[in-house]
Amino acid sequence: MMNLALKDIKHNSGRFFLTTAGISLLLMVVMGMGGIYRGLIQEATLIIDRSGADIWVVQRDTKGPFAEVSKLPRKMEDRLKSLAGVESAEAFVSHSVQRDFNKRVLRLTIQGVSDDGAWLPIIQGRALQNGHYEMLADKSAQLPLGTVLKLGKDNFTVTGITERMNSPAGDAMVFVSLNDALSIQFDTPAEAVRNERNARLRRFDSLAYGSTAVDHSETLVSENIRPAALPEQQISAVLLKINPAYSVSEIMAKLRTIPDITAYTAQEQRQIMLSGFVARSRKQLLLFRTILIIVSTVVMTLILYTLTLDKLHSIAMLKLIGARNGVIISMILQQSLAIGILAFGIARFFGQWVYPHFPRRVVLVGGDLWILFGIVVCISILAGGAGIIKAMRTDAGEVLS
Repeated sequence: MMNLALKDIKHNSGRFFLTTAGISLLLMVVMGMGGIYRGLIQEATLIIDRSGADIWVVQRDTKGPFAEVSKLPRKMEDRLKSLAGVESAEAFVSHSVQRDFNKRVLRLTIQGVSDDGAWLPIIQGRALQNGHYEMLADKSAQLPLGTVLKLGKDNFTVTGITERMNSPAGDAMVFVSLNDALSIQFDTPAEAVRNERNARLRRFDSLAYGSTAVDHSETLVSENIRPAALPEQQISAVLLKINPAYSVSEIMAKLRTIPDITAYTAQEQRQIMLSGFVARSRKQLLLFRTILIIVSTVVMTLILYTLTLDKLHSIAMLKLIGARNGVIISMILQQSLAIGILAFGIARFFGQWVYPHFPRRVVLVGGDLWILFGIVVCISILAGGAGIIKAMRTDAGEVLS
């Protein structure tokens, strides 16, 4: 039976291999979309997993710092450190910037770290050593060691290169000291500072103190008493690590009594990301994958039906000499399965060379590949059905006509 299938494949080798190549390209895209979804999950939960924090403290009634904007006063870090059971509390700062660099648009997600960043996957260079003006950049940012990039009012030098550190939006992450991250985020032009200071003074002067108007113009020249032009810098979240002697639920109960914050466990913060940002992308990718699988089925069905039409005379001859229907059905099914399985193998082999060049991370999981392989086998059997139906309707007498 396999000999008949092989002989027919050799007879129509050009069409067979072109069909296999076309199906393999479709399957490569289907694999890639599944890998992009897995990559989205990794990128969305990357910082949550790597930080090792047990609890994320954010602004009251927000889902921040990733799902929405969260603002906390810098002193919140010290307030939470004083809670019994809190082993460490670290401020978290994250924001995105876009710059024109070397004739290309450079989008970066800036992360402020309170240590030297040695825990990051550094593949070149070194961790942060100075408190200011150094940064670690992900490889996807294409910023070689020693690159100087202006962020805010200061120039930062790339001292280390990390790998696979991207934000949920796919932007390359750069890591700077916490104070530098705040300086970049709240960088304000000097003219804006002056305008805000003057606006505050005008509001002060509009207030009446008793029956005497107060002149605040002198405060403009006094370094000691002039009003602040801008509010104090704010952080995005505070990351808490809990002492092993305490349970997370105990600390969460304490945090719920603080009126100006909302606390989430690491698992809750992870779920917020997966149910919001990733969920919509997942539905979109699933739709595209479904469409491509349908297209693959239609293409294989049409090709196998055409191949069956080309050999109707041979099928009629087989029936005339007494060949059983099972022999003919087996021949068509074997051809169909050969196309599907070979196309899957080609897609898997070449995908490992193509996927690293995708703009988003592609993560292939063994379980997903086996499921796709099962789908391909089902498609092959379904696609062979049209040819089988046509072959079964062929009369042996047609060979004499």
